[in-house]
Amino acid sequence: MLSFLTRNARWLIGGLFLTLFSSFGQTFFIGLSGRYILEEFALTDGEFGLLYMGCTLASAATLPWLGQMVDRLSGARMVLVVMPVLAFACMLMAISPIVPILALAIYLLRLMGQGMMTHIALTEVSRWFEANRGRAISLVVPGHQLGEAVLPILFAVIVIASGWRSAWFALAALVLFVALPAIYLLIRVDRVPSDHDPVDYEPAAIRQWTRADVLRDSVFYLMLIGVLAPAFIGTTIFFHQAHLIDLRNYPALAFASAFPLMAGTTVICGLAAGQLIDRYGAVRLLPFFLVPLTIATLIAASIDASWGIFVFMVMFGVSYGLTSTMFGALWPEIYGTRHLGAIRAVIVAAMVFSTAMGPGLTGALIDQEVNLPTQLYWMAGWTILASFGLYMASRIATERRRA
Repeated sequence: MLSFLTRNARWLIGGLFLTLFSSFGQTFFIGLSGRYILEEFALTDGEFGLLYMGCTLASAATLPWLGQMVDRLSGARMVLVVMPVLAFACMLMAISPIVPILALAIYLLRLMGQGMMTHIALTEVSRWFEANRGRAISLVVPGHQLGEAVLPILFAVIVIASGWRSAWFALAALVLFVALPAIYLLIRVDRVPSDHDPVDYEPAAIRQWTRADVLRDSVFYLMLIGVLAPAFIGTTIFFHQAHLIDLRNYPALAFASAFPLMAGTTVICGLAAGQLIDRYGAVRLLPFFLVPLTIATLIAASIDASWGIFVFMVMFGVSYGLTSTMFGALWPEIYGTRHLGAIRAVIVAAMVFSTAMGPGLTGALIDQEVNLPTQLYWMAGWTILASFGLYMASRIATERRRA
């Protein structure tokens, strides 16, 4: 591993920075400004939620078109377009005088931050590394957890010193004058596989699918049913944590105190998943990747005591670690890398769509007095049924590779 890190440091660090700075478009980070937005724009929680959902759905609709550009331009050229727009979105957050400008800012943050920055990172790393794809992705994805650990503190410090709008101005400058030059210099030279790459699992030669081919493939939809589950379930639980706190009389900081435990577990399990994928292949592991999520969901549904939060946060960390690495390695292993940008753009759009719809649909059920724990039992059933679909998808994909 040390030798691998040394030889590939520039590309791995560049990918890590891409996932790190995608945080500015993630829900957890935009939510830090939620209280100030409600006050300054005189919005209710419901109005802001609908606005946020609309912006997220719009970004999901745009991603398939924009994401395919990664197949035509190098990652270095893409960041020269994406990151200035991300900085512009941060600036719009800082100056937005009316709700429509605020909506445009959130739309661009979701599209360029959560969507394109992560998309570029995982697509490029999947192309740069073949025999060690799982290992490489497992070292890049923790940028998300690093962002969750560091960036909220940075934001809070600036807010205390000069206000929330000044904080967004500072973020725009950070993206444009620090992050962009650093990432561009790191990834401007494409990596080419070398004879020194250690090989545990040798990927078979596969057909290079186009996006149109993938959209006609029934196996793709079997996998998509399972792939959307972690984003939908995780976002739903964390969005409605206040509902769980009130329902079960949890301490106010119970969730907040458990997040570092989840983040640490995610990183450790992501690194372990990378080793397993390089050894056995993502397709062979596909039927098992929802098992930790099933356990986590059942724990969240059934354990009322506050210690249950820490147990299901650990299991969510296991699930997220496996999921994040799996999603980076699975698609090129099944569909090839030639049209990977266009294919992944559809998948990322579907996942963004699920994160937008999850809180809204489950919130509507809560309003109809169907509490979240009851809904979580249904979601656990979804993951169990989806696992059977993933088993079938794995068998079919394996047979294709042998043909």
